[in-house]
Amino acid sequence: MTPALASALMPLMRGMDPERAHRLALKALAFGLAGAVSSTDDPVLATSALGLDFRNPLGLAAGFDKDAVAVGPLMRLGFGLVEPGTSTPRPQAGNPQPRLFRLPEDAAVINRMGMNNEGVQAFASRLAALKRPFPAVLGANIGINKEGAEPERDYPALYAAVAPFADYVTINVSSPNTPGLRDLQGEAKLAAILAAVAVTRGAAPRQPPVLVKIAPDLADDAVPALVETCVQNGVAGLIVSNTTIARPASLKSTHKAETGGLSGQPLFAPSTALLKRVYGLSAGRLTLIGCGGISNGAQAYAKIRAGASLVQIYAAFAYAGPVLVPRIKQELAALLKRDGFAHVHDAVGADAR
Repeated sequence: MTPALASALMPLMRGMDPERAHRLALKALAFGLAGAVSSTDDPVLATSALGLDFRNPLGLAAGFDKDAVAVGPLMRLGFGLVEPGTSTPRPQAGNPQPRLFRLPEDAAVINRMGMNNEGVQAFASRLAALKRPFPAVLGANIGINKEGAEPERDYPALYAAVAPFADYVTINVSSPNTPGLRDLQGEAKLAAILAAVAVTRGAAPRQPPVLVKIAPDLADDAVPALVETCVQNGVAGLIVSNTTIARPASLKSTHKAETGGLSGQPLFAPSTALLKRVYGLSAGRLTLIGCGGISNGAQAYAKIRAGASLVQIYAAFAYAGPVLVPRIKQELAALLKRDGFAHVHDAVGADAR
């Protein structure tokens, strides 16, 4: 099967329960049924960030492949980076179903999954089984369990478990579906976590850079302290942003009142505004990954011009399927060339300088 054919079959899955459809999609990917993209990327898309080389800046965000069951096949669809997870110290079932809702009228998704996953032991074992060299950069997204968590103990242990295999590690302190998790973005709590992770990282044989994924709903006065806390504690970058608990008045779907994190098109504007602000505050000291509401090359380009060195998609990929990946890359390459940029890096922050 080709990526185009896999995408053409996507409407058939929309008649299923969203979570069941997602599980089936992951199984199909794991068996290689979505095919692979054989074309090479336009050289204008090649970039370097976090001390790593990317064939293109387009990534798949955490949450799509929580347990790293289809990393290789996802990479072969043409992504420049793939970030499985969130993985927690112990397996957990997550929140009661139903917990995943399509909002097609809004090109959006609401989820309250609760970081359901098989735990870091299974996660790390699958990462270990992947054969290098990878066709894309490999991230690993880590978080704490809903019950029995000790963040200053758990995040360092999680980092140690995935560091031998991942190219970068993302600390998730911003999912809205684990009670108390977003409180860890506060200056004192975040500093304690990052200091503990830094100790573990300093003693590790392999030391992939640390990123922090933040919420789009941060209070305005909390953002400067968060940025400085990350800079002072050796964080290499921020992912801006996770899902939002806000509900724009423009939402049309009958599911708009469901609790959980909203992703997709309604997240684009607030996440991009936060990205632009963080870019100014970080003043080149942090690498930024733009995430939230990207469904085409123009939106990926807008994130880059707002300050992102890399971008990630999720909801749009779940709706459109594998064909979206080459489409975004082609559109992005055309826009970069139109504006006279020789490389992605040259456009980073063009609208925020």
